[in-house]
Amino acid sequence: MKIVVVASFAPSLVNFRGRLLESLASRGHEVIACAPEDDPGVAETLKRWGVQYRVIPMARAGINPLADLRTLSALVRLFLRLRPGLVLAYTQKPIVYGGIAARLAAPRARRILMCSGLGYACTGGEGTDRLRAFVRTVMARLFRLATARADRVLVFNRDDGVDMRQLGMVAPGQDIVQVPGSGVDVAHFGERPLPDGPPTFLMIARLLRDKGVLDYVEAARLVRKRHPEARFRILGPFDPNPSAVSEREMHGWVEEGTIEYLGTTGDVRPCLAEASIFVLPSYYREGLPRSTLEAMATGRAIVTTDSPGCREPVVHGDNGWLVPVRDPQSLAAHIMRFIEEPGLAARMGRRSREIAVDRYSVEHVNALLIDLMGLNEDRSPGLPIHDRPAMAASLAKQS
Repeated sequence: MKIVVVASFAPSLVNFRGRLLESLASRGHEVIACAPEDDPGVAETLKRWGVQYRVIPMARAGINPLADLRTLSALVRLFLRLRPGLVLAYTQKPIVYGGIAARLAAPRARRILMCSGLGYACTGGEGTDRLRAFVRTVMARLFRLATARADRVLVFNRDDGVDMRQLGMVAPGQDIVQVPGSGVDVAHFGERPLPDGPPTFLMIARLLRDKGVLDYVEAARLVRKRHPEARFRILGPFDPNPSAVSEREMHGWVEEGTIEYLGTTGDVRPCLAEASIFVLPSYYREGLPRSTLEAMATGRAIVTTDSPGCREPVVHGDNGWLVPVRDPQSLAAHIMRFIEEPGLAARMGRRSREIAVDRYSVEHVNALLIDLMGLNEDRSPGLPIHDRPAMAASLAKQS
């Protein structure tokens, strides 16, 4: 079968979907992956796996109608030329314009639309309520067009499925299936012993206020008043988003000794190995944070917010703590428990590893996705998947 995969960021094809694409190609399918960037490294890696790469015009952020029409037109032309049997689109713009283009130019193709998080439009933010409400309204209408009669609409957490239905992003009665994210390679992210020395806390995220960066910094200040030996690190890129943290702000936190900024890296494993605890105080509308899964696979306890996506892989008191959003005092209090209760980090870290292996292993997740795409030879393409209740959940009747 000819399968077209549409993404909004070329490296994600390798970093997040690589094992799935490689598996599809190894099964004899002709796989064509599309993204906006002309990235020779990504193209070469995909080629080695037997996957073709095509560059498409797409602005990852913003709502410029002319730019988005250009994206839609390019995808329509591509689908008319390729005549795919299946279209897999993930993240918002690929879902919208890939889904609509497939309806127009490849009406017989199966459409699998994977929502990995509702993002900016469904994230609360001071001073931007009207803009977010406008974006949310536009997004809901476009999603409704894209998802109409789709073979599968997949989400990474229950909250997204419920909100998509309430916002009218899918038709009444349309099935939404929850899957455990994109999975994590538990062999690549092997379990590592806790580091010696002072307790070290790590946050990995794009440097956005919505990701909880300011709450992390304030919690670090509170903790260091009682435990000055504690170290707080941040790894992640600066971002052009309006809610981004500035380089000047970061420099100030580093200068005052509150934060150690690690910049960016192509391999987060050494940073995770040097951390005692992973912290993500996000109130951004996450799908299922990959950084959290990678930390869990490494054997690290998690402190994150009790919010959509973030709460999904964490059992409060078992492999970590769930704290209220925008509450640096609670965040600091739960962080200090790891300093003041010897053995807690190790115990919760072991549970994180067990959960990552049992539920979020990329092999398990990819097997489920291949089932849901109807690509297993022993399954009817339209057969609903109800035999893996621990892995997938139908949200069709939830509201």
